[in-house]
Amino acid sequence: MDMRRMIVLGIAVVAAIAAVFLVRGMMGGGTPQAGALIAPVRQIPTAEVLVASTPIQPGTPLNPSLVHWQSWPRSAVDSSFITREATPDLAAALNGTVTRAPIVEGEPLSNTKFVHSDAAGFMAATLTPGNRAISIPVTVESGAGGFILPNDRVDLMMTEVVSDNPKRYAAHVVLTNIRVLAMDQTVKQDKDQKTVIARTATLEVTPAQSRVVARAQAAGPITLTLRPLGENKSVADTAPANSEDNTDGNVTVIRFGLVATGNNGRK
Repeated sequence: MDMRRMIVLGIAVVAAIAAVFLVRGMMGGGTPQAGALIAPVRQIPTAEVLVASTPIQPGTPLNPSLVHWQSWPRSAVDSSFITREATPDLAAALNGTVTRAPIVEGEPLSNTKFVHSDAAGFMAATLTPGNRAISIPVTVESGAGGFILPNDRVDLMMTEVVSDNPKRYAAHVVLTNIRVLAMDQTVKQDKDQKTVIARTATLEVTPAQSRVVARAQAAGPITLTLRPLGENKSVADTAPANSEDNTDGNVTVIRFGLVATGNNGRK
């Protein structure tokens, strides 16, 4: 073999080796690609806190359907929050509770947002914003035989003596569709007979209606008439004219067959 052929053969071998490396580099071979290292995710300690499932207005009785448990960063859990660890029996914890401040959806419930029925401030929490609570004396006869219960709605009827000789009375409904907040009545067991003892009824009224009730009590005894459930709308929905328009508290009565108006029907 002469020298020319050996040179040509060497050049061909070098070219072949270069071609192999070139093709290998184009196909992704050779130096392995560097892979990104994923750092392990740090687990944040959490606790389950009680949050509102829907917006809750003041005076709303709490129950499990209005709330749910939600994971919350343990470092952000306030001491006033309700946690599953501290409250395993949710139904028992919410029994007899009423919200005293607005709660937005997803907001954690805290001890400052609701009140128990046996705690101070319960009555104020049950009031509709802008309304007032007023109590009137009642008897079994004037309180529908003891069948009026909290959250029932009643009409208030005032009676007045308009003539002593002969004895005549006038009756007039002074307020309608009034919500009952509480009834101070007890049941006394006498052998086989139960006797209802009623003392006072606490009602929810507007400021104008509270003046009507106060003046009506001065004019004569007040009787509560129980309304059917189908007619139980809110006070704001009904807005009776004799309670809102008559803001000075005057009461209209019938005297000797004529309508008399003035301060409690007196001239």
